[in-house]
Amino acid sequence: MKWRHLSSKTGDLPTPPGSDQQTLCALLDADQDGVNEFIIGCRNKAPALVWYRRMAKGWTIYVIENEPIPIEAGGAFYDVDGDGDLDFVAGEDYQGNKVYWWENPYPHFSPTAPWKRHVIKADGAPQHHDQIFGDFDGDGKAELVFWNQRAEKLFLAKIPPDPKAGPWQRIEIFSGKGEGAAQGDVDGDGRLELLAGGRWFKHVGGTDFMPYVIDPVQTHPRIAVGDLNGDGKLEVVMVPGDGVGRLKWYEHKGDPKGAWTGHDLLGFDVRHGHSLAVADFNGDGALDIFCAEMRKWTQGDDNPNAKMWLFLGDGKGNFTRTEIATGFGVHEAKVGDLDGDGDVDIVAKPYNWDTPRIDVWLNEG
Repeated sequence: MKWRHLSSKTGDLPTPPGSDQQTLCALLDADQDGVNEFIIGCRNKAPALVWYRRMAKGWTIYVIENEPIPIEAGGAFYDVDGDGDLDFVAGEDYQGNKVYWWENPYPHFSPTAPWKRHVIKADGAPQHHDQIFGDFDGDGKAELVFWNQRAEKLFLAKIPPDPKAGPWQRIEIFSGKGEGAAQGDVDGDGRLELLAGGRWFKHVGGTDFMPYVIDPVQTHPRIAVGDLNGDGKLEVVMVPGDGVGRLKWYEHKGDPKGAWTGHDLLGFDVRHGHSLAVADFNGDGALDIFCAEMRKWTQGDDNPNAKMWLFLGDGKGNFTRTEIATGFGVHEAKVGDLDGDGDVDIVAKPYNWDTPRIDVWLNEG
């Protein structure tokens, strides 16, 4: 595969204007032009959220949140207020106990006018790493699920009739430490299930969800799903996001409530594999796996040879490992079509390595 690398460090994109602690990256089509844009979030400085809007000659930065809100990693998008455009959700980190949604002003965008912020959660414990929307209880309506790490709980909140009218009612659906969120029809019953914290959750009625363990070691993973071996069922990919451990894909031969078999993709540990995705990168009809490592500046550089890998699948559960790049500190990358040519590109940001910066890899076949 061939990639064209663009970077704010070389002037190909504007430099993110907020903090040097970049925490969030999300990919969506906010202006309904058919091409994906991306959102970058940070902590401790303003603006806390900016939107990179695709224009005729590159990207232009638009402010979403102009105050120094301590944004945590994660983020999710959905048409919260039902007006036909995508709104955005993110939570505060260890410094705050709030989760917010920002009202998309489509079609009245201004680079300097922030989106209107509304409260979803404003009490309880701090830190909210990962959010996701989906119809997890089968009522035909999407709910918001989010982690609250300092409470050690996973919450579900239904979108209220008036989502602008203050905090939403939430229910606890799991108690325990964890990160990560994904969705898919795990058991093949035609309904979406939630995946989080190394488990998948079956809705068993009312507000009750039954967790089933996929891998007890993967409590704080990045999670992605897809049919990787052509058996008509969803397989699961996980890697430790903020730790050190193995990158594996998991399959089940029988009942997914039982044992899952893990397959090690590398044979050695990944360091902070905080970026993970499943998509068909080379257009051959088979799903591939993308994973990237972080570099952290704490008391020195902890991973100078950080890798960006692409595992090209054959649709039968076999993968060929390739390296996209080495030495980039990718805290959170998202994949999707960024230039409107129909293939899968990559947008990536570091946490505090060489920040502020943003990088894009355009897929050129």
